[in-house]
Amino acid sequence: MLLPDEILGSVPLSTVDQIQNLILDSADFEDFLNELARFSAHQVAGAGDDALCGITLLRDRKAATIGWSSDSAREVDEIQYRLSQGPCLTAAQEEREVYVPDLFDEDRWGPDYASAVASHGLRSVLSVPFHLQGEAQAALNLYSDVPHKFDGDVAARARGYTREISQALRLAVRFSLHTDSATNLRATLESRTVIDMAIGIVMAQNRCNQEAAVKILTDASSNGNVKLRDIATSLVQSVGGTKSRTHFEEPGRRAVG
Repeated sequence: MLLPDEILGSVPLSTVDQIQNLILDSADFEDFLNELARFSAHQVAGAGDDALCGITLLRDRKAATIGWSSDSAREVDEIQYRLSQGPCLTAAQEEREVYVPDLFDEDRWGPDYASAVASHGLRSVLSVPFHLQGEAQAALNLYSDVPHKFDGDVAARARGYTREISQALRLAVRFSLHTDSATNLRATLESRTVIDMAIGIVMAQNRCNQEAAVKILTDASSNGNVKLRDIATSLVQSVGGTKSRTHFEEPGRRAVG
C-alpha cells in the first residue's frame, strides 16, 4: 500500500493532512480504520521497522478492536477482551499510557494475559490513549516481537501521534454513529457476543472459571486450526439451535418495554 505522502512524492504532508486523505480515499468507516491502523504502525515504529497495531474503542461498556493492521493484531487485542483486562483496556479506561517492556517479565494482569500474547511471538506492548472528549474511549495498541521496542523515542512518537490524530478519530467515530457504516461496529460487537456466550457455556458444562473456559476454547481453536469465532458460533448453535443475536439500544432511542 502507498501511504499518502508517498503518493504525492516530493510534497510533504502533515500527519493530519495524511489522515484526512485516508478518510477521503477509504470506501467506508471500517476501511478507514484499518488503513489508519496500518498507517499508525508505520508512523510510530519508524521507517524500516515493523509493529502490529490495533485501535480499541470502548463504548456503552463494550470493547472492540475497530481497526487493525493485520489479523494477528486483532487476535492479540481480543485476548484482553476475553480476559476483561490488559494494557489497551487500562489505557482506554483510565486515559493513560501503559507500557509492557517485556511480556516475559509481566504480571500486572495475571499470568494468563502475558503468556497468551507471548505465545504469538510477541515481547513488548505499548498502549496510548486517544482523547475523544466524551465521544467514546479509545487507545492505540502497538505490539512488537522485540523486547523494549517502545522505549524512549518510539514512545514519545506514539504520544505525539495520538494527540495529533485524536480529533480526526473523534470526528470519524461521531460520523460513523450517524451513518450506515455504524453496522461495521455492530458486527464487531456481535462477534464478541458469541464468544462471550461460548465462554459461559463452557463454564457451565465444565464447572470452571472464566479463565479456564477461555483456555479450553483457545486450545480448541489452536489445535483445530479454526478461528475462535467459528468455534464459538458452532458451540452456541449446538446448544441453542439458532444463531446468537446482540441486543442493544440504538443511539438516540429508548428501549421499549
